[in-house]
Amino acid sequence: MTHATRVAVGVDGSASSEVALEWALQEAARRGWGLDVICSYSLPSFTAASLDGGYAALDDTAIRASAQAALDEAVAQVSDRGVEVTGRLETGDPAGALIDATSEAGLVVIGTRGGGGFTDRLLGTVSTAVPAHAHCPVVVVPVKGRDDAQRTPVTAPRRIVVGVDGSPSARIALAAAIEEAVLWDAELVVVGGVPLATGSGVLPWLPANVDRAQLLADVEAGLKVVVEEVRAASGHDLAITSRVLDGSGAALLIEFSTAVDLVVVGSRGRGGFAGMLLGSTSQSVLHHAACPVLVVPARIQREEGSVPGTFPWEG
Repeated sequence: MTHATRVAVGVDGSASSEVALEWALQEAARRGWGLDVICSYSLPSFTAASLDGGYAALDDTAIRASAQAALDEAVAQVSDRGVEVTGRLETGDPAGALIDATSEAGLVVIGTRGGGGFTDRLLGTVSTAVPAHAHCPVVVVPVKGRDDAQRTPVTAPRRIVVGVDGSPSARIALAAAIEEAVLWDAELVVVGGVPLATGSGVLPWLPANVDRAQLLADVEAGLKVVVEEVRAASGHDLAITSRVLDGSGAALLIEFSTAVDLVVVGSRGRGGFAGMLLGSTSQSVLHHAACPVLVVPARIQREEGSVPGTFPWEG
């Protein structure tokens, strides 16, 4: 499978989808790609008291018209911005429509309110489901303000951080982060987490007399080897800063997200270095990050036969 040079973005007329649309536009413009704007709607159904165990479905005329209006407005917002734009109205589950789009696009962008609360878990199912099942990288863009006056404008990423643990999926994420950094002329920091804190319960087998500073230094040395291998394979002469810190990968990346413009994670971690665990990092970061998150699925390597260090979804 070769992914097309298109950026797909999901819109629904909400503030979060407007922010996602702006991010998708800047990615498409920078890459010289086209932009596919997708709006998907489904018909709610409810149990009808007058029917014996039956269901009554709402007429889709008004709902379809509303969805079409949201799509038309989104397309109009970006139609004169120097990018070739198409609009597509889909019926069915929005998450399913966007997951399907990941099989055809080079990048999918979605918005979310974020914050990690119970309500956000309900309203943010698309932002959770799409990265988990995607066939191409997905950017999830959180809304930082409750209204237009408070909302932080979408800007080009100048500081990027990527979580790396030495696993194959982390190498793919690092390759993607390098490409993003080169694309935007951004600063790139590679972060590895080793949770050593006393009482954390993460590394209960760690002997008390272990030199923790030396352990962090050893892991950082290993991380730098991985970074250099992937950087060399990418063909880019890019200065990269590597840091290994005491803490879980998720916690560190969430903390970094308050100070950078983009966080990059792999969809599957489970580390190559002893003691490093990123496992569910992508899910944790998605729910709590203060900046956009680029989730790079490990499956793109398996599907396209690419090797770590390349930008595999570009075919």
